[in-house]
This record gives sequence, C-alpha cells and structure tokens, in this order.
Amino acid sequence: MTSKLAVLCALLAGSLGAADRTILAIGAHAGDMEISAGAVLAKHARAGDRVVLYHLTLGEGGNPKMSREAYGEQKRREALAAGKALGAEVLFGPYEDAAIPRDDRSAKVVAEVIAKVKPTYVITHWKNSIHRDHALTYTIVDDAVLLASVAGVRGLRGIYYAENWEDPDGFQPYVYLDVTSSFDDWKKAVTQYEFIRGGISSFAYLEYYEALARVRGAQAGRKYAVAFDIGPLGKKRVLDSLP
Repeated sequence: MTSKLAVLCALLAGSLGAADRTILAIGAHAGDMEISAGAVLAKHARAGDRVVLYHLTLGEGGNPKMSREAYGEQKRREALAAGKALGAEVLFGPYEDAAIPRDDRSAKVVAEVIAKVKPTYVITHWKNSIHRDHALTYTIVDDAVLLASVAGVRGLRGIYYAENWEDPDGFQPYVYLDVTSSFDDWKKAVTQYEFIRGGISSFAYLEYYEALARVRGAQAGRKYAVAFDIGPLGKKRVLDSLP
C-alpha cells in the first residue's frame, strides 16, 4: 500500500492496550464527533483509555419541527446516552447552535477544557467545511492547543481531524484505524440521536457513515476503518535510512 494511504493499525504509535491515554474529541454540535469518530472512541474506551466528548453546542437549531429549547433538551439527553454507549465522559460548551463566536475568548474556553482534561490526543473537525461552526471549531481548537501549551499544559501528542461529509474540501485520509471490533458499539451509540436514525434530516447519516467505514476498511485491508487527516508537522518524518 502506498505511503499516501499509510495504514496504521492503531490511532497512535503503540498498542491499544496501553490504557494510559486520554482522547478528547471536540465537536461543533452534539453528534458530530460520535458519527465521524465514535467507533475510534469506543475502541479506545474498551481498551481502558479515558475518552471525553466536548460539544461546543448542542446543535439545537437542527430540527425545524421543534423549538430550539425543546430540541436542545432532547439533544442533551441523546448526547449523554451516546456517550454512555461509547464509554465516554460528556462535557457541554457554553455556545448556541450557529452562534459560536469568532473571538479570542472561545479559544480560552476550550484551552481551559484542555487544561482540565489533559488529553494525550485531540480529535476535531477538519479546517475546510461548508458548515461555519465546523470550520470555526477547527480554528478555535488550533488556537486553544497553543494557549494551553503556553500555559504549561504538556502531554498532547497530536491532533487528528475526523472525516465528515460537510468537511470534504482538502481532506486527505492519512491515518486509518481498524474499528471492526467496535463497529457495533458505534452503531448503538449514534442511533441514540434521532437525526441519525432518520426523520429529521433528508441526509442518510447512518447509511453514509456505514458505507464510508466499509470503504476505508477496504482501503486498509480491514472490514471497517475510520480515516483521519493530520497536520503537516505530524506528517514530517526524519530518518537515518529508508524504513
């Protein structure tokens, strides 16, 4: 397999049995990280790693048939149920759907979460998106990681960008993780959300991400896989000779 399709059988260097890592997944809306990276989170949770979901907003504006308050309450319940199914802790941000601010304070808010959670790895949105909240989340997380580092937070080994149908521009699958063993856990978790089960959006969320996992699995020589992009510094390798 070519280096462009570099297949890693774990999200990070080392085996999944290390049980000494914390994975922090930061999404713009409740459901974003579960649908795109939930199978990875479930696999790490089952391996004994700490997994934390941080939703900047509930995504309360996503149901035209319900008020924002009522749907927000529903999304909060669904997020807690999904987190339980994944084996993850769930944290909620202070922002409203489609109103994440473009300012320094938002980065400080996320930096405070990073300082509290002390993640080994962060998973979040890719930088290019048709959805304003997703693109802003990328920028906020990038700034927050820097702020946390300057404040003395250490131990973060890398940021991984999840594959989302709304964030396709420039996304390149670079790291592949076999999620065959956690695929059923993922499906149980994401179907806690009504918008994923169907009936709210015309987009076939569950079918799309099931098919995507099968495609990435075929590319990786596995049954099911999840792919991530990483930043350019993460792709830099310094060798004394060809591996």
